[in-house]
Amino acid sequence: MTKDKVLFICIHNSARSQIAEAFLKRYGGDYFEVESAGLEPGDLNPLAVEVMREIGIDISNNQTDSAFEFLKQGRRYSYLITVCDESSAEKCPIFPGVLERIHWSFTDPSMLEGNKEEKLEQLRIIRDSIKERVIEFIEAKAKDKANLKAV
Repeated sequence: MTKDKVLFICIHNSARSQIAEAFLKRYGGDYFEVESAGLEPGDLNPLAVEVMREIGIDISNNQTDSAFEFLKQGRRYSYLITVCDESSAEKCPIFPGVLERIHWSFTDPSMLEGNKEEKLEQLRIIRDSIKERVIEFIEAKAKDKANLKAV
């Protein structure tokens, strides 16, 4: 069985796209090949690492990657999912061959305010929202494939 390729993109590839990639690997890894990248890759967000570790997923060794480098390398994807705000999503490169471009808007963790614990609490909400969207995506694509087989 050929796996559909998915690319998650956000601004820095430091939190949201990393979280989405980790969840899709965890829950849909049998059906999807997944990567993540940023428009302006930065450093991995230590708070993102912490909130993922809380639920047993270690992203501490992940690297941040450039969406534009992936484009230059000619990488192809079935699904490109932006997880940044709308205006940032509009800056994403157009990858040839993308079957579907999807946008999920999540708050930028680098913009969270408060002390560390307050930021962690806000990031847990973002993490859980991303998990829900990833699971919905997996279920929708499984349903699509089942409908195709039934035709």
